[in-house]
Amino acid sequence: MNPVRRLSDFGQSPWLDFIRRGYVRDGSLARLVAEDGVKGVTSNPAIFEQAIAHSDDYDGAVAELAAQGRTAEEIYDVLSIVDVQEAADVFRGVYEETNGLDGYVSLEVSPLLAHDTQGTIADAHRLWAALDRPNVMVKVPATRAGVPAIERLLADGVNINVTLLFGLERYRAVADAYVRAIRTRAERGQDLRVASVASFFVSRLDTLLDPQLAGHEAMQGQAAVALSRVAYGIYGEVFGPDFDDMRSQGAWTQRLLWASTSTKNPAYPKTMYVDALVGPDTVDTIPLATVEDYRAAGDPADRLTGTAEAAAKTLHQIEALGFSFEKLADELEEQAVQKFVDPFKSLLAAIEAKRSKVSVGS
Repeated sequence: MNPVRRLSDFGQSPWLDFIRRGYVRDGSLARLVAEDGVKGVTSNPAIFEQAIAHSDDYDGAVAELAAQGRTAEEIYDVLSIVDVQEAADVFRGVYEETNGLDGYVSLEVSPLLAHDTQGTIADAHRLWAALDRPNVMVKVPATRAGVPAIERLLADGVNINVTLLFGLERYRAVADAYVRAIRTRAERGQDLRVASVASFFVSRLDTLLDPQLAGHEAMQGQAAVALSRVAYGIYGEVFGPDFDDMRSQGAWTQRLLWASTSTKNPAYPKTMYVDALVGPDTVDTIPLATVEDYRAAGDPADRLTGTAEAAAKTLHQIEALGFSFEKLADELEEQAVQKFVDPFKSLLAAIEAKRSKVSVGS
């Protein structure tokens, strides 16, 4: 049986980390749902930059919007919202079949707002209203400014995909924020079924740390999986018995989502991070190329349950060499924000160039 489909046998939902208009409209996305059991989609500014600036899928729409006098940022807004709406419509059946557990498509707030709490809240509410689908999530980065925005938005009933998580302290803060938001809704007598995932970025930690572990080769390629497994242990604590009263009233947990699970180091197996982090109540958002790799060579099995203690020992061994995972997390977060800001600006410049060409032509 297809290894991608088999992930659900172990309680994990495979989502696709890719979106492009042509891929949605030509039926390719629907085939991935039918044949591979893919249950959702995530997007980000870098993905949209590749889709819009480096394909002709959007040229007609850009020309039409430019003729209306729209700015580059307004054009991006319209294009991305339509893409997410159309993808969400593809997944509406999954959403209904899973009673709202899966079938979500995510769209990120402007990366320029990563350190602006109030700006993030306003932009997320705007996107939530514009998307107008029950099976969408608004992505909000888990920066220090992002955490209070996440709590407020969840309390307001907005489905949130928390993104750019790199450290355990910040992850616990995000999980606690979710619990507080759900309890706030309970106190108000509101529906507790607000969907959320916490996206823990995986492979980037090894990419940053491995070169610094020269001379300690046995530790290379170990940190990212170990940190993720400890995070999964924290998930079990936060959503354990203390959350039972909310669960009994219909609340969901905020599942951990593994992001950045493509292998960056060619010395490592292409399916390494996906295989290592299969387990109950999780999501793995997988790039298209990695979906294909996993379909060919994946070996799904529960490799999360009961692993937190051994993983913590691995982290302690690495810390004993002089590393701080919280400092590494801060460095990765700073890099990640910039990795979304840069392509976003590049995308706006590309749209502006296409827009100007239309304006000149007219």
